[in-house]
Amino acid sequence: MTGFVIAGLALAVLALAYVLRPLWRTRPIAGFGAVAGLVLATGLLYFVVGTPNALDPAQRRAPQSLEDAISQLEAELKRDPNQVEGWRLLSRAYLAEGRAANARDASLRALKLAPTDPDLLAEAAEMRALAAPERRFDDEAVAMLRDALATQPMHQRARWFLGIAQRQAKQPAEAAKTWEPLLAIVDERTAGSLREQINSARGEAGLPPLPATAAAAAAPVSATGETVAGSIKVRVALAPELAAKLPANASLFVLARQPGGPPMPVAVEKLPARGFPLEVMLDDGDSPMPTMKLSQLDRVEVLARVSASGNAMPQAGDFESVAKPAGKDSAAIELVIDQVRR
Repeated sequence: MTGFVIAGLALAVLALAYVLRPLWRTRPIAGFGAVAGLVLATGLLYFVVGTPNALDPAQRRAPQSLEDAISQLEAELKRDPNQVEGWRLLSRAYLAEGRAANARDASLRALKLAPTDPDLLAEAAEMRALAAPERRFDDEAVAMLRDALATQPMHQRARWFLGIAQRQAKQPAEAAKTWEPLLAIVDERTAGSLREQINSARGEAGLPPLPATAAAAAAPVSATGETVAGSIKVRVALAPELAAKLPANASLFVLARQPGGPPMPVAVEKLPARGFPLEVMLDDGDSPMPTMKLSQLDRVEVLARVSASGNAMPQAGDFESVAKPAGKDSAAIELVIDQVRR
């Protein structure tokens, strides 16, 4: 590194000497002073503002693990904390490592640097929900989502998350109203699953379902009735010790979600909790998220839950299975509901 810096300074001297030739001829002392001063100023500026350590091969070591990458990114942000994208990347890395509270704090640091960015507002609200008890959107998260929509009214993630927050707050009519504008901008397949969520919310509010559309009726399926996009077959059984305790009129939720990702599933089916064991096919038609489908993911985790209240949000007393990993080429996933949620 020292040799490189010396060579750079030498080139600077030669270049400046050439440029200042007229000054050398008429006032050599002044010319020498000008060259020396400029070289010194350049060197100081580089060492103060630049990153000399980046020239050291030891400092260019590629991270060997997620933990190593996080450590390097933390060090970089400690050196320069004004990097919005750095904090966003660190937030996602923390989340991938299962550190939801750290992910929330990193996303808030990014938001402080760009407080009106709708993407950052939606991300910060999501991270707050992931770090909160029962993964609920609190008042501050809802305020962030509303700020995002004030800047960009059709921001899909902010509008989707706000609807979820409204359903969590027992405001199904407001949730349906929040989601309905998305039908005009999502593709036909996504619109079908979104319409189901809207109609579910409208049903909770005592409102009639939206009128059926030709596009919704014409969603492409295979000859076996499965959607053409990626699908996962799930076999669900109920442990005998829980079968005797099965609540009347309980609902079964079978869902797929991103491993270590948001709490919202990428595919979910709701069925009456009876007739165990039973089979369920999850596919893109079961996606409740306008911006994320099952077929877009290489890996998911699948689980099943029985809810006495019929509420999709997990609650104490629900019966549930252990989540199992699944991929696009996975065989049928076997789930056994044998646990009681605390």
